[in-house]
Amino acid sequence: MLHIANAPVSWGVLEFELQGERSTYPQVLDEIKSTGYDGTELGDWGFLPTDPAELRQVLDERGLALVGGFVPVALSRPEAAEGGIEQALRTARLMAAAAEAPVLVLSDDNGKDEVRTQHAGRIQREHGLPEAGWTQVVETAERIARRVREETGLRTALHHHSAGFIETPWEVETFLGLTPPDAIGLCLDTGHYRFGGGDPVTAIESFSDRIWHVHLKDCDPAIAARSRTEGWDYFTAVEHGLFCELGQGDVDLPAVVSGLQEHDYDGWAVVEQDILPGMGTPKESAQRNRAYLDQLGL
Repeated sequence: MLHIANAPVSWGVLEFELQGERSTYPQVLDEIKSTGYDGTELGDWGFLPTDPAELRQVLDERGLALVGGFVPVALSRPEAAEGGIEQALRTARLMAAAAEAPVLVLSDDNGKDEVRTQHAGRIQREHGLPEAGWTQVVETAERIARRVREETGLRTALHHHSAGFIETPWEVETFLGLTPPDAIGLCLDTGHYRFGGGDPVTAIESFSDRIWHVHLKDCDPAIAARSRTEGWDYFTAVEHGLFCELGQGDVDLPAVVSGLQEHDYDGWAVVEQDILPGMGTPKESAQRNRAYLDQLGL
């Protein structure tokens, strides 16, 4: 059985330093609960309370589970490794003290590399990492995952992401092929995987034993096509509504749900409709997204 959550990113709370008014955490948590979800992710560090007792209290008051926390680290840069480990451990310690078995969602520090940001959604092989870069990515990711497991007991799942160095299907496959399956899993994001040129249903078939966390996201094919034709960068595509409401894009979400169920996935599926700060109608979209999943029997 899939457990359904939503996340602060659906309210414009992103890891990027962007202009625009963000919702407060009481509003976001209240609206996640009122629209029918059972859990949330942590959001940016400092968005939710960073005192474990206070964090547990605000979640318990609303009957929400804390299911994960997103941590961006510049995995390919050696000088970022130690700081990334500490950042991941800080998040993991907070989650472990405040909740039961959430997942640390590790990602490349997306949107920082100019070439990858400019070519998101149309990445070619020449835009990828050299062998030394992959060696660094794998070493840093594995160090983070093992330290997090040793010190907090939490599992770590790698989130492939547009505008980062692990975006395309072949980059996801490369990462999983270079990392031990007992150390680090995959956070499958259906919208990012589709925008990166892949089919999330195929990803489930290929990587089912590594999927430890899921982000349910749809992708508007018309916006994706415009992004490629007009040469938009990642943020411009998101601003134009790249990640639309569930059922309005070309991600085969009924097949995604069926595939996860057929492979006995019993973790959290977190609805994400990434928007920029101040954009969209988060509460109304959350309601419609939940109603769509209700139609799928979730």
